[in-house]
Amino acid sequence: MNPRLRVVPLAVIALVGLAGPLVVPHDPETVVGPPSAAPGAAHWFGTDSAGMDVFSRTVAATGTDLLIGLSVMVVATALGIAFGLVVGMNEARDSWWATPTRGLARLVDLVQAVPFLIAVIVILSLYGTGLVAMIVVLSLLLSPVQFRLTRSEVLRVRGEAYLDAARQAGYSEVRLVVRHVLPNAVRPALENTTVMFGAAIIAVAGLGFLGVGLAPPTPEWGTMISTGAAEIMMGRWWSAVFPAAALAAAVAAVVFLSTALVGDDRVR
Repeated sequence: MNPRLRVVPLAVIALVGLAGPLVVPHDPETVVGPPSAAPGAAHWFGTDSAGMDVFSRTVAATGTDLLIGLSVMVVATALGIAFGLVVGMNEARDSWWATPTRGLARLVDLVQAVPFLIAVIVILSLYGTGLVAMIVVLSLLLSPVQFRLTRSEVLRVRGEAYLDAARQAGYSEVRLVVRHVLPNAVRPALENTTVMFGAAIIAVAGLGFLGVGLAPPTPEWGTMISTGAAEIMMGRWWSAVFPAAALAAAVAAVVFLSTALVGDDRVR
């Protein structure tokens, strides 16, 4: 498949997230019509139980969720790679570095042993549910995945003969890690970034649905689905269905890109 076509669905969603809030017909955080109005010419996706325009809020929520997903992907990957390099290179050595790095590896095991959503809910209940807090917490709890991928590759790479040759040539450990270990150990974590992106979007929506996401009236898919779920029983489906469809489209676009990349790797 043409590589350019793989990114089209996600690029379209990203474009909506960037440009959408500038062209939506109504303020996504303001009451603009009667409560629970059906989709029509005035309100394309109808209004929610508070009278806010569902179309404007769904489009604005795209930017919010994508911002969180992208930020979490970058921060979690950077943390995972950095700590994976440090632990992988030092945990088996006979030096004072060995004990702290082994302790860090056990700490990562402990973090992964705690159910993800429970950990997020508890931490956010203590430190608040703002945008920055959400990004920090999700990044910290998702970074162990990238840590393990990087660490396993470092453990494989560090025994290669060319590293011994580089040491004999006088390379410092820092230069050796940056020039030789990092480029050869980072690929699995980079390939997993799409998974991090999708997981972050799903996590944010799940937290919003459970009522511990971003505070209203901030537009966010999970919160909108949670608010509109009760109205489905009364036949007013639009306030939950449209944000749910947007969430499904975003996750599907990420999965499509991820599976296409993995498929190409298998062919090669």
